This record gives sequence, structure tokens and C-alpha cells, in this order.
Amino acid sequence: MAFTRRSFLAGLMGCPFCAAAARAAEGAYWSYADAQNWGTHNRAYQSCSTGGEQSPIDLTNAIRADIRAPKLSWKAQAFKIVNNGHTIQAEVAPGCFATLGNRKFEFAQFHFHAPSEHAIGGKRTAMEAHFVHGGEGGALLVLGALLKAGAKNKVFTSIMAAAPPIEGEAKLNEPVDPAALLPKRRAFFRYEGSLTTPPCSEVVNWYVFANPVEVAASDIEAFKKLFPMNARPLQTLHRRFVLRN
Repeated sequence: MAFTRRSFLAGLMGCPFCAAAARAAEGAYWSYADAQNWGTHNRAYQSCSTGGEQSPIDLTNAIRADIRAPKLSWKAQAFKIVNNGHTIQAEVAPGCFATLGNRKFEFAQFHFHAPSEHAIGGKRTAMEAHFVHGGEGGALLVLGALLKAGAKNKVFTSIMAAAPPIEGEAKLNEPVDPAALLPKRRAFFRYEGSLTTPPCSEVVNWYVFANPVEVAASDIEAFKKLFPMNARPLQTLHRRFVLRN
């Protein structure tokens, strides 16, 4: 089955709006080493090869625009931390949201990639965090925060300390605020794109922050011991525009 632009989401771990479809998509094996061929492995992954709004991209030559970031209504939680075989993911309990105009998206989960999936001027950072929100009709709003080695970030340190070394789950001992993984300066890039994992559904409203967040180099290395490389190659922009506030 091919996925059209802004079609119903399938295959996203932790999305409360599409759990049944996600379980079906998990049945087919995929790996980052074979990312160029995802679209040939399963008919449900066809968008990975044929889609015109794929992610990630190089956030270059962005157009300045008067746009606002989503309003975040998050709260600290003792998150469940999952090693799902592709990344480390924190699952969010109901009650947290991102609001964009009159549209409300529920915060479902956040997870990590190494190196960063998005690039700025062709350059990737050490890692990237994705904060995934689900809305009506299967639409997603995803915030991307670029991570680089520097000062210790207590939230990321707590997550990596709890992260299972093999597929499985654990729980944080105390609540942490996921907003601590966002930059203090909230300049961002905005574009329409896709999931960066199969089935690559083109249902994502992307907001990627321009300024990186510092995390401890030791925590980056701890993640890379589990997942040495879990970033999809950069995709073609085609006829899309990238906006910057």
C-alpha cells in the first residue's frame, strides 16, 4: 500500500492514534544500513522510495517568514524508557500537548538519533531528539532539537542511565522535564515532511530548532554504543519550501 501526502499514519511507535497500524508495520524487518532500499522491502514502505516530501533534509536557503512555534503544554514525568531495537524512546503519559493555532496535538513520545538526521548547511550535529505529537486525521507535529557535546544535560543523563542495553523497557526513578532538551533560543525551521523511518508516511509538520542543545559527550557515547548510527540519509527537497522565523 502506498501512502499519499498527509495520509493516515502507520508504523509510529507510541502513537495513540494508530497503534494497530503500527503493529502491522513492525512485522517487516528494516535497518539503517539498508535505508536506501526501504521502499522495495514492503509495499507499505513505498513512500520511502516514491514520496515527494521525505525527511530528513538539509535546512538550507530557508525563507524568512513571520511564523510562530507551537505552544507547548508539557509536564515533568517519570517516563518509561524503551529500547525498541532502533532507538531509545521515552513514552509520554496522556495530558501533554502542543497547540498550533486552533489545532491540538497530543505529545506521544520522544526519541533520539545519532548523528542528527537534519543538517544545516550540509552539517549534522552529534545527535538529534524528536518530540512526536499526534493530531486529528493522523497528522503529526514533530519538534527536532539538535544535540552537541558540551555541558551535561540532566534529563539526557537520566534517560541514558536508565536506557536498557537490549530491547526492553525501564522507568525513570523521578520525574524529569523534557523541555530541558530544547534550546533556550527558539529560532526554528518549518517544513512539511515525513517520518524518517518506515513507512515514511508524509504526515509530519516539522519544526527543527536552529540552535543546538549541549549534552555530555559521555552520554552521546553511551547512546552510540547502543546505536552507532540510526539516522536516515538526507532526502531531496523537491518543490517544498523551508521557512525560518
